[in-house]
Amino acid sequence: MNHEAVYSLYPNVVSILDDTAYDSDGNEVTVDMTQVNAWVSPEQYARDRQAEYPSIEDQLDMQYWDAVNGTTTWKDAIAQVKADNPKPQE
Repeated sequence: MNHEAVYSLYPNVVSILDDTAYDSDGNEVTVDMTQVNAWVSPEQYARDRQAEYPSIEDQLDMQYWDAVNGTTTWKDAIAQVKADNPKPQE
């Protein structure tokens, strides 16, 4: 069970034990697993971007060579990662 999704979709849930959600009174909360499975963290784009960004060392190297050669390699690489992993509209 995706605990992050359950807590986000069901604000009355305070604990999850063995894939069963409970409210503050210890009552079982019925969870729609279709909704839970369809839920995407609003922060997922940030995790996806972080995994795709070049290393800091590579980014610094790109910036150096861009300054030397008058190119935009670094800006292009970062823009591509952002385009591939857009921030959700709020």
